[in-house]
Amino acid sequence: MVNVRQKTRVAGGRPAVVAVAAGTFSVVTTEMLPVGLLTPIGEDLGVSAGTAGLTMTVPGLVAAVAAPVVTRLAGRLDRRWVLVGLMGLLTAANLLSAAATGIGVLVALRVLVGVCIGGVWAIAAGLAVRLVPERQVGPATSLIFSGIAVASVLGVPAGTMAGAAGGWRTAFLSMGAVALAVTAALAALLPPLPPPSPEAADRSGSVLGPLRAAPVRVGLLVVLLLVTGHFAGYTFVRPLLERVPGTDAGLIGGLLVAYGVAGVAGNFLAGYTVARRPRTTLLLIAAALAAVMPALAVAGGGAVGATVLVMLWGLAYGGVSVATQNRLMAAAPPGTGEGVSALFVSVFNVAIALGALVGGRVVDASSPAGAAWTGGALALLAVCAVG
Repeated sequence: MVNVRQKTRVAGGRPAVVAVAAGTFSVVTTEMLPVGLLTPIGEDLGVSAGTAGLTMTVPGLVAAVAAPVVTRLAGRLDRRWVLVGLMGLLTAANLLSAAATGIGVLVALRVLVGVCIGGVWAIAAGLAVRLVPERQVGPATSLIFSGIAVASVLGVPAGTMAGAAGGWRTAFLSMGAVALAVTAALAALLPPLPPPSPEAADRSGSVLGPLRAAPVRVGLLVVLLLVTGHFAGYTFVRPLLERVPGTDAGLIGGLLVAYGVAGVAGNFLAGYTVARRPRTTLLLIAAALAAVMPALAVAGGGAVGATVLVMLWGLAYGGVSVATQNRLMAAAPPGTGEGVSALFVSVFNVAIALGALVGGRVVDASSPAGAAWTGGALALLAVCAVG
């Protein structure tokens, strides 16, 4: 068994890890794609911004359920072909979304996206140990999860720019092309990945077991509050920025690029500081989000003020994943790291969906500024939970 696993690692290696990272990037970018496109999607399909926000709500909810379900349904299938199949499904969902004739069709296709998100996350999270030698597992795992981090902070600006250049349908077509390329890369670069043994696979009770530990419950609550708050405001960041004097479609695209760059910086900055001051890092992130969203809702300072606030928002949210993961791993009882990671994935995706849903209802009832105030309030509650 050891020799087989070692051969598998050598056969996969870094190219396979990069392909898996590209897969996580693709599913998360597809999930976030509507954020910068809600206004044109709503106008083209004849629905409100709040209703268009369902394209964010639905995939997150489906992904939270799909993560454990897809893994169980995969049974004895080679995980390489499960990943290839999921990426092929993502390709089809994106290409068909570009041709959607109504919001109902688009939301139905986003259900398929949710299945892909949950399935890819669930399988990719533990693949590094099967692809590289033991000494490289840590960096390889970071590389796989960097696809998620980079997609979260850069996927939206890229989609917005593609949408500005050729319409929202062009953005989905472009993402379909990316997903197709990743599908081919996974098929070519991944080695055979047999499923776990029946003994290792039959651990359904271990996922909920860590919830018995109070620090884990608090950590997951912080994730829920921060991510829900962020997406309550950020899902509607485009209509929010459209209220700021001196902004137009071109500038908004540039602002979201600035957000993405700041987010990448925030990811690495938080990764550096969280090992030394984990509680302080998480408190600063939550406090910054609690302040910046309401400040942007006030729309003071015109385009210059909006630029500063958007970059601060990106810097703060860029560190959320690494800071909350660090807290949860530190709180996990011995031997429950895998179960805590599964809970993190589910709560994170539920929070994305819940944030988009709450924000959409607030937008329909009041305005995009109301959604930003709501997001700030939830982040403030996270400050209290961390404290």
